[in-house]
Amino acid sequence: MRKFNKKEGDFSRKSSRTSTGSKGRLLKDKTKEVERHTPAEKSEYKGRGKNEKPTYGSFQERDPKKKPFKKPFSPISKARKNKSKSETQPEYDLKTIQKQARRDADEIRLNKYIANSGICSRREADSLIEKGEITVNGKVVTELGFKVLRKDRVLYKGKAIRPEKPVYLLLNKPKDFITTTDDPLERKTVMHLVDGACEERLFPVGRLDRNTTGLLLFTNDGELSAKLTHPSYEVKKIYQVTLDKPLAKNDLEAIVAGVTLEDGLTMVDDLQVLSLDKTILGLEIHSGKNRIVRRIFAHFGYEVTALDRVMFAGLSKKDIARGKYRFLNEKEVINLKFMNKSRNKKRLK
Repeated sequence: MRKFNKKEGDFSRKSSRTSTGSKGRLLKDKTKEVERHTPAEKSEYKGRGKNEKPTYGSFQERDPKKKPFKKPFSPISKARKNKSKSETQPEYDLKTIQKQARRDADEIRLNKYIANSGICSRREADSLIEKGEITVNGKVVTELGFKVLRKDRVLYKGKAIRPEKPVYLLLNKPKDFITTTDDPLERKTVMHLVDGACEERLFPVGRLDRNTTGLLLFTNDGELSAKLTHPSYEVKKIYQVTLDKPLAKNDLEAIVAGVTLEDGLTMVDDLQVLSLDKTILGLEIHSGKNRIVRRIFAHFGYEVTALDRVMFAGLSKKDIARGKYRFLNEKEVINLKFMNKSRNKKRLK
C-alpha cells in the first residue's frame, strides 16, 4: 500500500477515490431529481389492433396553424341545389298506427315535448326544467314528469317551441366518418353528410365504426330510436364481411354455434360464405354490442379488412349510392313502428 508523504502533501490516491465516489453519487442524485420532476409521457388512443384490443401511443400536440375540419365535400349538398322530387322530404300520415287513447295523444311529458322540438335530448330537457328555464302558459315549471297539452304555450329563453314533425332518413355511410352528433376533435362526422337534409334536428340510430360502411338510420323520433337499439327487440342486421384470410370450416361452425367473448355469449343468426376464396362472408346478427362483428372474428384469429352493413331492420341500401341518403316512405315507417310488436308485449308482461 502506498504511504502518505506529509512534506509533499500527497493526497492523490485518497482524494481521487473520494472525488470519484462523490461524483457518482451526485450524478445518481441528479438523475433521480430529473426523473422526479420530468412529467410522465402522455399517451392517446390510437385505435384497435388485429385482436380488437385498444392500442395507445405517444400524445401528439395539435398544430395550432392547422385549420380545423369544418365540412367535407359531400355529393349530397351539391345535389341538394338541384333536388329532385324523389329527394323531397315526405309528409307521414301515421294516424293509422296511433291506436292509443286520446289522452295519451293529447297529453305529453314536458321533457319529451322539449326533446321533440329539436332543442335537446330528454335528459338535457330534464336539466332545463330543474333550472327553471322552461315556462308553460306563463308559469315556470321545475317539476320533473310534468305533463302538458299540445295546445299549451311552452317557452324556452322567451321563445315558443313546438314539437317537430317526424323525420326518417337512411344514409349509406362511407368510410372515415365518425357516428356522433358532435366531435370535440373536429373530425368528419356523419352529421356532415346529412347537413341541410331537413330543418328538423336529426340524430343517428345506433352507430357504425369509423371504418364500417353501410346503412345508418337518422330520425328525430326518440321512441323509435330507443326501440330499434334495445336488445329485447332483436332488430336484424346483415353485414358483408371481408377477412384477411380464408375462413376455416371448423371456425365457421364454431361461430354459428355461438361465441363466448369477454362480455358474454353472442349468438349469430346466420353465416354464409359468398366468395370462392372464402374471404367474403354474409353475416346475419341481432346483437348490438360494440364492435361485435370485428370481435367475433378476432376471437378466432381473423382480421376484418372491410365491413359493410347491407340491411338494417328490414331496410336495404338498394338505390342508395355511397355517401348519399333517402327519406323513408310511409310504409317503411309503419313497418318499423310495428316491428317485433308481439315480442314487445311478451317483454312488458
